[in-house]
Amino acid sequence: MKNLLVRLSSFIFLTIAAVLNPAVATAEGPQWVEVKSPHFSVVTDAGEKRGREVAMRFEQMRAVFAALFQKANVNIPVPLQIVAFRNSKEMRQFAPLYKGKPTELSGLFQPGEDRNFIMLDMSVENPFNVVFHEYAHQLMNGNAFVPGAPWFDEGFAEYFASIQVDNKEARVGKIPDETFMILREMGWMKVPDLLKVQHYSQAYNENGERRTVFYAESAMVVHYLYDNLLVGKLGTYFDLVNNKGVSIEEAIQQTFGMSAAQFDGKIRSYVAGGQYRYYPIPTPANIVKDGYTTSPVSASEAEALMAEIHLHSPDYQDKALSEFEAILKSDPNSAAAARGLGYGYMRKREFDRAQEYFSQAAKLNSQDPRVHYYSAMLMSRENGFRRSTAPAMIKELEAATALDPNFADAHSMLSFAYLNNGEAEKGLASIRRAIAISPRNLHYYYNFAQILMANRKYDDAIAVLHSLQKSGDPRVAEQASRSLGDAERLKSYGDRVVISGTGSENASAEKDRDSDDESDNHDEPAPETTRHTNVTITLKPGQKPPTQAEIRGNLLSVDCSKAPAAVLTVAAEGKTMKLRTDDPRNLLVTGGKFSCTLANRKVVVNYLDMGDGGGIAMILQLVP
Repeated sequence: MKNLLVRLSSFIFLTIAAVLNPAVATAEGPQWVEVKSPHFSVVTDAGEKRGREVAMRFEQMRAVFAALFQKANVNIPVPLQIVAFRNSKEMRQFAPLYKGKPTELSGLFQPGEDRNFIMLDMSVENPFNVVFHEYAHQLMNGNAFVPGAPWFDEGFAEYFASIQVDNKEARVGKIPDETFMILREMGWMKVPDLLKVQHYSQAYNENGERRTVFYAESAMVVHYLYDNLLVGKLGTYFDLVNNKGVSIEEAIQQTFGMSAAQFDGKIRSYVAGGQYRYYPIPTPANIVKDGYTTSPVSASEAEALMAEIHLHSPDYQDKALSEFEAILKSDPNSAAAARGLGYGYMRKREFDRAQEYFSQAAKLNSQDPRVHYYSAMLMSRENGFRRSTAPAMIKELEAATALDPNFADAHSMLSFAYLNNGEAEKGLASIRRAIAISPRNLHYYYNFAQILMANRKYDDAIAVLHSLQKSGDPRVAEQASRSLGDAERLKSYGDRVVISGTGSENASAEKDRDSDDESDNHDEPAPETTRHTNVTITLKPGQKPPTQAEIRGNLLSVDCSKAPAAVLTVAAEGKTMKLRTDDPRNLLVTGGKFSCTLANRKVVVNYLDMGDGGGIAMILQLVP
């Protein structure tokens, strides 16, 4: 009886412990594992076998993409985490909300600036197609140097998503029955009109029949190009449209040797015929066999991953913070939870709390590239890019890129940190690396142009900005247009500025004085005048001509009390300089507009050093 009571007490205690602590795994509860393949990480509670299946499927798709684009190396510009749930109930906890209720879906792609997530419901027959469409976009962003056009991007993503793979081969080119049905019942857009659709167009952004037709018809055009071996000519087409300003109709004629009307007719006949090619691509043997490892995932690690997914979803961000706090309360050594809380508070602009958790995460796991990346991001969001913080940012970002060499955004941020540390060439190398990893990120090209301007490579910057002006993204195009004017003025100014010494007027005066008789030296010479474009400088007797210099620092204030003159107080490297301008209209300003209320702004000022601890401001660059 005593032994029976002991066993009964033990059973009751364990039952209560399991109820009070859900992290304790039970036979019925989810057992999480991580399956790593050569290029992917899959976290799942559907078992190791299903996890390997998911990892292998993505490896196969990656190999198919490499074959279609004839690439030996395939970039993924943003780190990707795949989560495979064992049932729909679990998946529903992360689905976007519609009228307060989760939507029904079998797969979900959730993007982020620092990490992308793919979620799959393993209880349905085929959860892959819906996420393969978005995965195709990520592959395009990391590997296609041709500027994107919505019809090609969406058409290729549809083409790619319909691929069927198994252990032996991938079968590429199957057209879903619903695509034929959509075009048959909803009608067509004229192909030139389809090709003119931009990312901001109504047909691309608004739900309805026109958007449905756009996707279906885009897929058919891409299928037609692949089946008729015309994809190789798209480089010519995009060059004509994007770089040479040729109309779409004329570009079709020059590229494919037929009029736009004939091209439209060919595609309609292709669809009406219902015949399409179905290409088999052998699956590389090592994808099935090699490079897979499996390891258990603790309850707190799994919970931290789920909270991180919530943090990246607009519908669940507030919930994520409470989830991270609960994890740290039960497991103070969870580096992932500390990192997540830091990121969450940084997004809420609670910088002190963010720093606290990033420091905690770094102590717990110094080999996490995102902790280093977030720490640098925190410095930039709190203080901007400053010379005083540049070394610390560089240290964090160099660590991040060493741990994850393909982290494109870390390379981009590193380029500005180098620039503010006076390491211009390293800055250019870093932004070029970011572009190589993510060649379709227009913001990286815009950053590239800014860094070229800062390095006085004005012709190169102007060429980049001219290209961005033609972008399908209106915001990027507008930014490029504004910066283009700055670059052209800077180039014009730079061609005329006197780098050292005096201008031609003063040089002549110097020569005349040197030829004077020595007996005249006791006479006080008249003041001399030097002109630097639209700025007039009066030199005192014996004063050396000014030299051009540059200061990078923090603009503390602007004093306009003696208008129209203004005095800029700039602090940098432990010193403070007062730089004046007789009239702010003579000051070339880039990156924004001049104002007497400017304060606490990161700036770069080109000025004429008068040798008296001050100078005359010539170019004011407001740094974002």
